[in-house]
Amino acid sequence: MLRPVIDHVVINVARNLDKAAEQYAKLGFALTERGHHSLGSSNHLAILEEDYLELLGVEPGREAARVDFLQNPTGLAGLVFKPPADASFATSLRARGLQVEEPREFHRPVRTTDGVAEARFRTTTLSDPRTANGRVFFCQHFTPELVWRDEWRQHPNGATGIAEFVIAAADPEQTATLYRDLFGEEAVKPTKGGFAIPADMASVLILTPAEIAERYRGTALVQTDATDRMVALSIHVRDPAETGRLLQHSRVERLLVEDGRVLVPASGAAGLALAFIS
Repeated sequence: MLRPVIDHVVINVARNLDKAAEQYAKLGFALTERGHHSLGSSNHLAILEEDYLELLGVEPGREAARVDFLQNPTGLAGLVFKPPADASFATSLRARGLQVEEPREFHRPVRTTDGVAEARFRTTTLSDPRTANGRVFFCQHFTPELVWRDEWRQHPNGATGIAEFVIAAADPEQTATLYRDLFGEEAVKPTKGGFAIPADMASVLILTPAEIAERYRGTALVQTDATDRMVALSIHVRDPAETGRLLQHSRVERLLVEDGRVLVPASGAAGLALAFIS
């Protein structure tokens, strides 16, 4: 059975790449320089030890190339898993009854100390209606050495990896069926207010809006209707107290510093709540 391991997460910043990059730099992330995909989108990455955050947007003048992307919700909008190294992966998912788009291959130039090279990828995206208000897909890296580079893994805030990816769902049981279909019944565990999917060093949490409001102290945006929304991330850092002092010095607004945890509201993190934990 397929094993859940988070590859990266996508934060849709639409036409606001500059503002989002400024926000995440203020939060202590050392971002890569802006990259430009062959599909028309542009990005900045915060590379962590085994995964990363992607600020994804569209620059002025390139909107026509990514009308589909601009129609997606902003904020946390993509949960990306690592796939098996198998060109027939999409076919195998369809054989199990899952709805899957045709895989897409694309690239972007990457500047390193050795010069400029092409980072190449293949994505396989689920087209299942249970992924409303965001995308769930798999990303095959043909050139991982152009993504996970040591010089990009050092962050002033001490970030080392994704701890939690949080989905708000009025009916967590219904949303969890997608992940049971993907990863098997045993992959989805009950937890307070919903379900958890352990994903190597991280967890995907599917929780009720009320549970998220309690856990994240009102810092996360949740839907007022019955639709799902990807709303929050928890990030492992080396020392939450030190991270808190850094963000206080940077004058991050509405910051909540608690014992062992630092919370940043959605207004200060491109539309999603961020928690920094040990």
